[in-house]
Amino acid sequence: MASGLDSYACSDITTLEEQEFNEKWSRFSDWLHCICVVTFDLELGQAMESVYPPDVKLTDQEKCNICYLAFPDSNSGCMGDTQFHVRLRSRTPLTPQQLIYNEESVPTLRADSTHYWGFVYFRQVKDSSLPRGYFQKSIILLTRLPFINLFYKVIQLIAPKHFEEGESSLEAACHDINRWPILDAGQNTLLPVLGSVFQSYIPNQQTGKVSRSDIIKQVHSPSVPHILVSIQDVNVFDALSSLISHLHLLWELVLTAEPIVVIASSPTECSALVQALTYLIQPLPYAAEYRPYFTIHDSEFKEFTRKQFNPPCVILGVTNPFFTKTLQHWPHTIKLSDTTSIKTKLRKVGSMKNLDTAPGVYTQYKPFLEKDKAIIKKLHNGIRTDRPSEVQTAMVKRHLLELTQSFMIPLERYMASLMPLQKNISPFRAPPIPNPFNPEDFFATLQQAGPHLTTGIKGDWIGLYRNFFKTPNFSAWFHERHSNLTNKLHALQLEALAESDLKKWSVGKKEVEIVDMVLKLREVLKSDPPVADNTRTLLARRLEDLNCILPEDMKSILNAAS
Repeated sequence: MASGLDSYACSDITTLEEQEFNEKWSRFSDWLHCICVVTFDLELGQAMESVYPPDVKLTDQEKCNICYLAFPDSNSGCMGDTQFHVRLRSRTPLTPQQLIYNEESVPTLRADSTHYWGFVYFRQVKDSSLPRGYFQKSIILLTRLPFINLFYKVIQLIAPKHFEEGESSLEAACHDINRWPILDAGQNTLLPVLGSVFQSYIPNQQTGKVSRSDIIKQVHSPSVPHILVSIQDVNVFDALSSLISHLHLLWELVLTAEPIVVIASSPTECSALVQALTYLIQPLPYAAEYRPYFTIHDSEFKEFTRKQFNPPCVILGVTNPFFTKTLQHWPHTIKLSDTTSIKTKLRKVGSMKNLDTAPGVYTQYKPFLEKDKAIIKKLHNGIRTDRPSEVQTAMVKRHLLELTQSFMIPLERYMASLMPLQKNISPFRAPPIPNPFNPEDFFATLQQAGPHLTTGIKGDWIGLYRNFFKTPNFSAWFHERHSNLTNKLHALQLEALAESDLKKWSVGKKEVEIVDMVLKLREVLKSDPPVADNTRTLLARRLEDLNCILPEDMKSILNAAS
């Protein structure tokens, strides 16, 4: 048995190795966690062949989940090359730069603090030289960043290279990515890898999106073959084309974080649809759990499928027919047709009873809002006239963006009204807290400032709001807005303190009160307060004002304590 001294030594060695790895691969780690190669072993099944960079830390559970998610289910019959993406839980903390990036990034592009994204490139081809008669291997990019458009392009480039050239290509790709620019929102980025250059723009909270022409104008390289107008967007219409008649129903289900299972014949289809569903409520981030592709071997299988409780708020994408029976207690099931041209019907039943049930949307949900028949008709006309899917996607996004904004603007307006009056902010007292959120008070505002002012869609808006208030989507939105209000009140209180006359305030005060104020100012200046530089400068001057008042012995004590 190792002694306590040996344990400390091992701990020190591990810490040193991690420090060396972080220093060597810091830029790579901001963009990607690692690149995994998964192969099929006759004895073990799916097995991790290699991980790049070699010293990346993955838990045994993470390795197991990655291996099972890296291959399509055997019933999918995927031959040739197949691409899809996955999400899996992680307890690894974000890198320091990812935390900085998240402060400036738009919510839907933030590094995920609880999950990895995995972008999979799977190849299955006949090979008589192998025992099973097939070559089966997957390359997976693991990252905390939801840059779907970018990482699909990157995996399309590096996976075939690996299949043709072997390990050296992945090593080269890792070194190229390690030279990418700092992960930063609001920047036009050039990302070279294996001789190609990708360019895109990562919007921040101030700039929002930029157009393709704006990106092209900013090109500093004479030849940038891969210009990505959006680092994240996917073609929503292609994924939803057979479900367009149910667009508003799906929007409500996603908005209220209802449990949904998507059953498709391949992981490509189910991951595309699950991702498209989460996009329906943008710019509001979908805050509930979702898995674009999920297998019966996943470590959360029991958590998501147990029947003794109500299904969790999660969207699952699956291909194994076993889920048809396992998840038949779920309230909403979307079964896709193998042929995209077939229109998916709405089936008002609670669940799917048979494995061979016809494609359709299976739900007993009664929408709160009426359909906008005009946009549905336009989209169907576009299908008949072969309108480009990019145009169809733009129409879907614009319509749902306006619908989501119509729903959220009254909430944003009401949330702003919870800000206490500025006259209640004193430089010498703790900042006030926002007024409490009262649903009934909010509903009272809807007659004069409700969604009907910005959309023609009619229905039971209050009923929809009541359901929304019970969801993770509302909780995440409210937490962020409440935090913003709290920070604003803190900043206003500090601004008032910075502009106050502390020498005048100190007259008649006990020494202990003045010392308390000195300590408070020191703590504020040390903690990077959410204020402008000129306010910080004024706060430092107020601290100097108080230092001048204190007797020398107390100054010495305070200086020694600091």
